[in-house]
Amino acid sequence: MKPKRIIVAITGASGAILGIRILEELRRLEVETHLVLSQWAERTIRMETDYTVEQVRSLAGVCHPVDDLAASISSGSFHTDGMVIAPCSMKTLAAIACGFSYNLISRAADVAIKEKRRLVLVPRETPLSSIHLQNMLALSNNGVVLLPPCVGFYTRPDTVEAIVNHLTGKILDVLGFEHQLFPRWTGTPEK
Repeated sequence: MKPKRIIVAITGASGAILGIRILEELRRLEVETHLVLSQWAERTIRMETDYTVEQVRSLAGVCHPVDDLAASISSGSFHTDGMVIAPCSMKTLAAIACGFSYNLISRAADVAIKEKRRLVLVPRETPLSSIHLQNMLALSNNGVVLLPPCVGFYTRPDTVEAIVNHLTGKILDVLGFEHQLFPRWTGTPEK
């Protein structure tokens, strides 16, 4: 049986750890991953995490330069099982919403949409403007899953790691992967 193949992109929005945790979990699940880091993602990784860019790249099966529009993942004939952009900057989200494939991240997302493959965007901005919301609506109307990094307080997270694991688990749920990253809701607890 052929292993699953997922594209992971990390943009320069705050929250690079989300993309990193997705890569770690997909590696644990033995999923073939294709990684694209934007220039600003590299800066954000250095500013927000204890990971080096090289360590993040080593988590992926294949790494593609962000400006390589001839990469395998830029074509619909290269089969993938989906794509996740975590975090997704508003710049990248707007480019995808408008079909403006100016780099490999926006091109691969455009391919996912046109090929009707699962595309998950983790938009990281607050508050949201009407422009952001209109772009999100346009993408949602085209089958894109928008998964803002909203905390699920029912799990009673007590660390940033617990919050990141919950969000990573929600992304894995949408991509169709089993995991044990957070406790599932089972109903109203007894008092």
